[in-house]
Amino acid sequence: FFWDKPLGRKTFNLTADYAKASKKLAANQGLYNGFLAAGLVWGLLLDSEGIAILLFFLSCIVIAGIYGGFTVNKRILFVQAFPAALALGLLLLL
Repeated sequence: FFWDKPLGRKTFNLTADYAKASKKLAANQGLYNGFLAAGLVWGLLLDSEGIAILLFFLSCIVIAGIYGGFTVNKRILFVQAFPAALALGLLLLL
């Protein structure tokens, strides 16, 4: 929703032209992120069965964050992969 707006362009360091040209790609990526968020909520709503769901979705986020960190921007390692890995580690301690 904010990809081509000033806040989105500032957050992701985008020019107005690039933001406009890549808006559909960003919407597609946002849809994927929405599914990941829905999976995490689903896992939290379940009792012990939810742990496997949380492990799966957190692992997906960690893997995507590592890939993005090495192929797009190292910052992704810290804003996506690290928090998900921390949550994954804490979940494994339960």
